[in-house]
Amino acid sequence: MRLKDRVAIVTGGGKGIGKAIAIAFANEGATVVIAGRTVADLEETCREIEGKGRKARFFQTDVSKEEQVINLVAQTLRTFGRVDILVNNTGISGPTSKVVDMDLGQWNETIAIDLTGSMLCAREVLKDMLPRQSGTIINIVSEGGRAGDGRAGYPMRSAYCASKMGQIGLTETLAVEVGEHNIRVNAVSPGPIQGERIFNVVRKRAEALNRPFDEIMADLAANCSLKRLATEEETAEVVLFLASDASSGITGQTIPVSCGQHITF
Repeated sequence: MRLKDRVAIVTGGGKGIGKAIAIAFANEGATVVIAGRTVADLEETCREIEGKGRKARFFQTDVSKEEQVINLVAQTLRTFGRVDILVNNTGISGPTSKVVDMDLGQWNETIAIDLTGSMLCAREVLKDMLPRQSGTIINIVSEGGRAGDGRAGYPMRSAYCASKMGQIGLTETLAVEVGEHNIRVNAVSPGPIQGERIFNVVRKRAEALNRPFDEIMADLAANCSLKRLATEEETAEVVLFLASDASSGITGQTIPVSCGQHITF
């Protein structure tokens, strides 16, 4: 088992990619702590993991709230004694809006959850990892966030794009800061992933652009070399690789899981 006896925190672990990651970790022997805001989702993921004979706990947590993140990590340490792996997966899609029409509250909420939450979780687990000279942090970013990386902008998604680009910068900076302490920091960058989250994003975009939902979904698939969207499970497998010793020589990197997406508008 690739993660035998390790303790992992997965934020946003109640559904979607986070749930797939939590289950993949448990299947490989990890004790999994999942965090999120919706208790029913967290309970369901824990039941599925425990049904496989694995250990799981959840703590209701809003990662944008400093005191709740401090409590999440403190409770994990009290219960399991250490944190070996952190996956910063929690994120929201943010507003579908041009900058000229941007609502400041929606902008701030997106940055607080998607970017500041990742910093807070990393800060708290590093207080355990640094003295032990061991640990792995994986940030879930987005190919949407990387759309501005010399290729194209991401119209009407500036808050999301900025927060995800910020996570990549955080990943690269942390990797330098903690590398000498045997702690690795990487990012996984999904493209559009088959599931309810991308459906919700596309519905909002279709409404804003007055375009059919199915047409936009077809365009997303057409912009991928494999002519399909990646799955949550495919993303989880890459995260699992980065959490395991198989990736022991990799840090400061952002790995896309996008079926070869090409950003075009």
